[in-house]
Amino acid sequence: MTLPRIESLPLWIRPFFPFLSWFPRVNRGTVKADAMAGLTGALVALPQGVAFATIAGMPPEYGLYAGMIPAVIAALFGSSWHLVSGPTTAASIVLFSVLSPHAEPGTAQYVSLALTMTFLVGLIQVTMGFAKLGTLVNFISHSVVTGFTAGAAILIATNQVKHFTGLSMPRGLSFTDTWSMAITHLADIQSGVFLVGLFTLLLGIAVKRWLPKWPYMIVAMLAGSLLAAALTAWKGITLPTVGALPAVLPPLSAPAFDAESIRAVASGVVAVTLLALTEAVSIARALAARSGQHVDGNQEFVGQGLSNLFGSFFSGYVATGSFNRSGVNYAAGAKTPIAAMLAGIFLLVLVLFVAPWAQFLPNAAMAGILFLVAWGLIDFKEIFHVFKTSRAETTILLSTFASTLFLTLEEAIIIGVLLSLSLYLSRTSKPDVRVRAPDPNSPKHKFTDAANATECPQLRFIRIDGSLFFGATSHIREALAAQDQANPEQKHVAVVAHGINFLDLAGAHYLAEEAERRHALGGGLYFIRVKDTVQEQMAESGALKIIGGNNLFDSKTEAIEEICRRLDHSVCATCKARIFRECGAVSVGPAPVIGAEMAHA
Repeated sequence: MTLPRIESLPLWIRPFFPFLSWFPRVNRGTVKADAMAGLTGALVALPQGVAFATIAGMPPEYGLYAGMIPAVIAALFGSSWHLVSGPTTAASIVLFSVLSPHAEPGTAQYVSLALTMTFLVGLIQVTMGFAKLGTLVNFISHSVVTGFTAGAAILIATNQVKHFTGLSMPRGLSFTDTWSMAITHLADIQSGVFLVGLFTLLLGIAVKRWLPKWPYMIVAMLAGSLLAAALTAWKGITLPTVGALPAVLPPLSAPAFDAESIRAVASGVVAVTLLALTEAVSIARALAARSGQHVDGNQEFVGQGLSNLFGSFFSGYVATGSFNRSGVNYAAGAKTPIAAMLAGIFLLVLVLFVAPWAQFLPNAAMAGILFLVAWGLIDFKEIFHVFKTSRAETTILLSTFASTLFLTLEEAIIIGVLLSLSLYLSRTSKPDVRVRAPDPNSPKHKFTDAANATECPQLRFIRIDGSLFFGATSHIREALAAQDQANPEQKHVAVVAHGINFLDLAGAHYLAEEAERRHALGGGLYFIRVKDTVQEQMAESGALKIIGGNNLFDSKTEAIEEICRRLDHSVCATCKARIFRECGAVSVGPAPVIGAEMAHA
């Protein structure tokens, strides 16, 4: 049976069959490579799934369930060849932050709320994908993600302090209260628990550092479990363990849609959705840059959304693109999304055999692994790079980081996104407006913005680089007003406009007003090399009729020839600068001539 090519399908139906775009690449060689990559990914997901579920406050097996069906669905309906979906650190800790005030972690009520949130997140993601909102994640600064991830890493370690030390701590302690209690109760730390946790942590660091090809998490967890067993046999110390996991297929589940459940999760749904989509699309694009693949952000939204919708009915909590699993998948030689699908299937099979052994896994060993995970999440290189290069980005990073530690995580994400959008709007609302004039030191007299360039006393050339939208008109108005104040006789202004990419209704109205104002003063407003799209926007808004089509020119040469005819020739006759070749027709004297055809913006 031959499948149809995706190009032959109507546009509206293509998001439902994205696998048709990559399925023709599948052959015996790719299946073999994908199978090996899938098996490797499943082995990595075993300890990670348990760890992430612990972070999320879910029963450990739910971290494994979240890496099964969601991984298959996301691979089938996403656009990335290498992205693997499942539970992640950031999504897990946000889930815990949102739900823990409403229910005891690990309880049936807590699980029900988690499934409800997963369904709602998936529904919003799918809706955003079909609404073509995939570009929204481009407006979230990388500094937001870096700051949030660093803060989340510290919170992960904070939440594991009680398991790492054996101290009894009440649920719901803040970041500062947890560490304050740990420091003031150092004498109460249980030595056996602390020894197992520290040993697991140090061994994990050593294996990752000196034996990078080994699965350091699995090695460290096994060694920590053996040490705990030795302490039990030698000293009679019994350490709390994760407990046996059910060796069953992901059980069917149903989100709760009652008003109370929806109200409980509503505050965090948008934050979790934004974080999950940002994480998934960022990872997909990073891997695509290496593999030479194009990633469709809108299709990725659909794939992620469907994975969460399906996952909520198969005991999976919020899943998104996993950096660790996706990186392993790419490094292991995956060729197509079949690798991610096989990773989910292999994980399902492995759980049936390995799950009962979790009864020997100490909580202290798991805490040591999570300390290691937390440390690996902090991107020190990127943090120092931001500190060195951008004060604004540093402010965003530090604000997001502090908000993560001292506010709720959903508030931290929203604050980071708002700061990121504010920075973007601040930059785009200030287009570059430069005065241009012939450079006296250039052999070809190219136009320049150098301070020593001689300007025409009646005609000013400016160049605008940026979009003219409602937020930018005030900046341009102020820039032109300052120039007019410095040179009030320059009533004619020619705008080199090929750097203007977009014009909205407010921007068009401003240009029309400026043209009318200068015409009333006896001057004019002219545009050179206007892009076709911007001309269309001028025409649709009615601004072109006011500005006048005869004031739009294809080149500076054409503009100078025409505008010079409209200048006050009595002023030209007394001007000794003779900026342009056309000046010779209205002025006298042997001053050197600058050919207009040699003047470039």
